[in-house]
Amino acid sequence: MTTWTDHSADRPITFSAPSGIDRAAHHRLDEAWLAAAWSHPTTRVFVVSGGQALVDDTPDGRTELVMTPSFEAPLTETHRYFLGTDEDGVRYFALQKDALPGRMDQSARPAGLREAGLLLSPRDAGLLVHAVALENWQRLHRFCSRCGERTVIAAAGHIRRCPACGAEHYPRTDPAVIMLVTDEEDRALLGRQVHWPEGRFSTLAGFVEPGESIEQSVAREVYEEAGVVVGDVEYVASQPWPFPSSLMLGFMARATSSEIQVDGEEIEEARWFSREDLKTAFESGEVLPPYGISIAARLIEMWYGKPLPKP
Repeated sequence: MTTWTDHSADRPITFSAPSGIDRAAHHRLDEAWLAAAWSHPTTRVFVVSGGQALVDDTPDGRTELVMTPSFEAPLTETHRYFLGTDEDGVRYFALQKDALPGRMDQSARPAGLREAGLLLSPRDAGLLVHAVALENWQRLHRFCSRCGERTVIAAAGHIRRCPACGAEHYPRTDPAVIMLVTDEEDRALLGRQVHWPEGRFSTLAGFVEPGESIEQSVAREVYEEAGVVVGDVEYVASQPWPFPSSLMLGFMARATSSEIQVDGEEIEEARWFSREDLKTAFESGEVLPPYGISIAARLIEMWYGKPLPKP
């Protein structure tokens, strides 16, 4: 496997741009430090619930996470997650609650990563990705997988400990490959999942299986979904994708066969597109581009040579 070096990849991928936040993991087990950080007047806190947080549109056209000082935050003792510090020493926490708090001025609105990911600054997007990933894991892994006992939160939200058998459980991240496949004519292979709207096409993707390398996973998924054999594989970039717990590993792959045979279960239709074919299909509305928040859009852009139309 080689690494893709085309500079068209330089434009940041959503959720992957440097956030300016130091996660400061060495403080997660220091209860005295965490207590002092929580009480500091510059500390900022936001609430996450069901994958959403409150965001607000500023007069100058920006969208920001709604954050408050810790002394104004809702009360919670257990579901308080330390997310890190910025270069100015500001500490950031997320609170997991059953519902988002109301806003007296009615100017804020609830939003998830899909709605707000492209609008938030790298700092706010990075904080929200971290918080949503922890919330998803915390909600789905409340019991010990070894003995079944209810676990307790530790390490500022980054560990769950079992009081019965002593096991420690860590946030789960599932590696998934996502790839733009091209053939000897430099056409791109795009597919449409069964549950997608008519006309929505994107790159192929799938989860890495146990005991499998990522290169093997790329080849297997492309063959399983489209019946196309893959040779060379080039790594491009990764993207955290907490829906609920994936890490997307992006690739360019070169096909050694061109006949398509879709599996009919995950992929309903797959087609080879030249750049001109795709441009015509976009303009006619026959093909809808993938959502810009996904690394899929960036992979296609790297091949296509320019930004895709907005869906």
